[in-house]
Amino acid sequence: MSETNERRLFGRKRRANAPQDDKRTKRWEVTANAEERLVLESRAAVQQVTVPRLLIESALNPQSRTDTEWRQVAATLFEIRRLMGTVANNVNQLARYANENGVFPAEAEAVVAEYRAQVAHLDDAVRKLAGL
Repeated sequence: MSETNERRLFGRKRRANAPQDDKRTKRWEVTANAEERLVLESRAAVQQVTVPRLLIESALNPQSRTDTEWRQVAATLFEIRRLMGTVANNVNQLARYANENGVFPAEAEAVVAEYRAQVAHLDDAVRKLAGL
């Protein structure tokens, strides 16, 4: 069997033509430096697809994350970490007050509510990080 026939049997190198009513009408031009070009062409060759197909499939994959998305998630986690430290400090102050005076202050309810809100925020950030 020739190489051309094998390619037809085991998968196409290019995408299938779009139906007439869903014709592809937008074309983008992407420029890359020599290093980026080499990486793109290598990845495309390994997957046996064209560079445009690699870019389209990568961009449309819901599991892929861009560096910008990762930086946003990291910034959110660092902010939550800072807020959780503030809440932990407040809890320590409340515990000290309760131990010295034998009374748990009414303000503690607000601190507990803030803690619960930050835990929920943390859960959301972790879910986003996990892609859930």
